[in-house]
Parts: sequence; structure tokens; C-alpha cells
Amino acid sequence: MKKKSLTLLAAALLSLGAQAGPLVDLSANASLPAANDLIVATVYAEASGNNPADLARKVNQDIGEALKLIKSKSSISAKSGQQHTYPVYGQNQKVENWRMRSEIMLESKDQAGVSELLGQLQQMRLAVGNVVQQPSPATRRTVEDAATREAIAAFQGRAKLVAEVFGKPYKIKQLQIQQNGSHAPVPMFRASKGMMAAEAAPMPIEAGESLITTTVSGQIELAD
Repeated sequence: MKKKSLTLLAAALLSLGAQAGPLVDLSANASLPAANDLIVATVYAEASGNNPADLARKVNQDIGEALKLIKSKSSISAKSGQQHTYPVYGQNQKVENWRMRSEIMLESKDQAGVSELLGQLQQMRLAVGNVVQQPSPATRRTVEDAATREAIAAFQGRAKLVAEVFGKPYKIKQLQIQQNGSHAPVPMFRASKGMMAAEAAPMPIEAGESLITTTVSGQIELAD
């Protein structure tokens, strides 16, 4: 009895396999612009000398003064970044000097406020490491949702076109959704002594947009 049941099950599976229509792999994508409404910047204090302890005091003092200024800007958040102390070797492979660097990470949606703050921090002997402008999480989610709807509609349209060409109905067998976006870092420069001595000027920042892309790929089955 058990052998007969297994035979019937195998026959049923073969029947289902025989009824399956051809499979077609498809993909479609949609790209939408998203405003770079979030600025993430790195500023740092750096010093070189023979005594690591003296370097630490100097760098920490500069960082402390910078944090006082940053905390007075309610629209800008800050957190400590990386801190490095490393030797500088001479030609004889002996330590000739030490260098210390300490970073502060800034984040804000206040473009004008960040621009003004970066100018002030450069006047205080801090340097700008980099500035990245990108969509905020809320903005990215909104645009991703819209791009996803467009990409799915494009996939469905492509599937319908293929089915119409073959004159067969179709059903979706597999579906994958992938999202990505790109933004370019803004090139920065280190403040010169002349700039530090002059009155602090806002750093030019152009927000621009990032392109958010959703790709829908999958497989459809054309019914016989």
C-alpha cells in the first residue's frame, strides 16, 4: 500500500512538472532624485611635536574649545570621532616626532548653520576633513517607496508585454527588490594661516540631489 502511495505521488509531481510553462527572467528599475537635506561633516584638530603628552593637551584644548562653540548651535549635533597618536619616523627608521589627531563628527539639516560653523571652526585652527551631503533617513525612505512603486509597475508592464507577445497568461514565480543611492563627497580644503587670521567666512555648500534607484528583478511563468 505504501509503495502504491509513493507511486501515485511521483506521478502527480511529474504531471505538475509537465504542466509548467516556460520561465522568463525579467528586470526593471526606476530612479528618482532625493534632496540632500542632511549634512555630515568631519572636523579635526592636529598637532606634531616631541612630547605626546604635550600634544594631547594641545589637541584636547582645541577640541574642547570647538565643542563649546558647537554646543551653542542647537540645530547641529556632534559626537567624538576617531583619535590617533602615531610616530613619525626619519630616514634612520628612528622616531623623530609624534603626531596626534582628534576628530569631531557633525550632523545637521541646517545647511546655512553648518556652513557658518565650518568657517568659524577653521578660524579656531581646526581643519575640515570631509563634508558629505545626503538624503536624511526620512527623505530617503519616502523616495525609495516612490521608486519602488514605479519599478514594480515597470516590471509588471514588461511581464505583460512578454505574455502578450506569446499570447499566454503569466504568473510571477520569483521577485527581488534592491535599492541603492549615490552621493558625491564635497571636496574640502584645509584652512591656511591667512584664513585663520581673517574674519571667519561661511564655507560654500551646495546641497544638490542624490539619485535613488530601485531595481526589481524576477521570473515569470508563461502558462501553456
